[in-house]
Amino acid sequence: MEIHKRNRLQTLAIVILNYNGISWFAKFLQGIINYSPGSVIYVIDNASTDDSLDYLAKNFPSVRVVRNHQNLGYAGGYNNGLKFVPEDIYCLLNSDVEVTEGWTFPILSLFEREETIAAIQPKILGYKNKEKFEFAGAGGGFIDNLGYPFCRGRVFFSLEEDKGQYDDIQEVFWATGACLFIRRKDFWEQGGFDPVFFAHMEEIDLCWRLKNAGKKIYYCGQSTVYHVGGGTLNPHDPHKTFLNFRNNHLMLIKNLPSDKIFQVMFFRLILDGFSGIDFIFSGGWKYCWAIIRAHFAVYKLLPEYLKKRKAGIPDYFDKKYVVFQYFLRKRTKYTDLN
Repeated sequence: MEIHKRNRLQTLAIVILNYNGISWFAKFLQGIINYSPGSVIYVIDNASTDDSLDYLAKNFPSVRVVRNHQNLGYAGGYNNGLKFVPEDIYCLLNSDVEVTEGWTFPILSLFEREETIAAIQPKILGYKNKEKFEFAGAGGGFIDNLGYPFCRGRVFFSLEEDKGQYDDIQEVFWATGACLFIRRKDFWEQGGFDPVFFAHMEEIDLCWRLKNAGKKIYYCGQSTVYHVGGGTLNPHDPHKTFLNFRNNHLMLIKNLPSDKIFQVMFFRLILDGFSGIDFIFSGGWKYCWAIIRAHFAVYKLLPEYLKKRKAGIPDYFDKKYVVFQYFLRKRTKYTDLN
């Protein structure tokens, strides 16, 4: 299905979460303004310590600023700041994203087509290599039966070249937080992001909860943006490893079907052990320790997260045992998986 134009029925807010991101504003913000006609641009500032806000006031006075009084991370920062954004649809946009002309139109038209669509992401390509998909979302996100996220165009560490193979409109399991269009009412009906997550996996958790509520998540390949990646949290920071492992387990505890939770968590603990051993032999002791800390954090939060579970959770898994297919059978493309 092709979508080229939109009816101006819903208002759009492009909301950028900022923490010491003055360099990204200098690089990308003018393009966002130029290519987003009819949208209201907001910056939610997570208590930055650089000159971000002075720079915005001087160079982009039309941008509306919401100030958080401390760094609440991605999840808490958006939860707090979005309370002051009244538009019908939010676009939660990372500050290290370059947008393209007309990028909002096909997505807003898709929202207008079907009320049950709660969230949409565009095609995410790499800013440094614009011929390849980018880790954060690529061609739309999925999750396997052991809870490992992957994407069309990106499976674990392997990125595909963009050859137009994902220029479609496709229902997916999750949409990336790097550029997440979401209806305001659906965001707040789910209570927003889980603030405990701070950063990483919070968008997958939210999309999972939306699906459990009967909503749909979509990918729109007729809209393209370019993502730098690692613009806020260093990709080699052990804290990133800690958040990824902890948040993934918390998400599974909340959202897995009752008949799957014990089996999946048992296998995941074993596989986490193998990951830790691999880090030890590769000299990554600090990453192994991050996994251990993540497990103890999960044990501490387990009673709270078991209470968050809801009855009757469906089973959505599209592909099975992707971790084994990738590492043992060397299936590196989404289309190779079964």
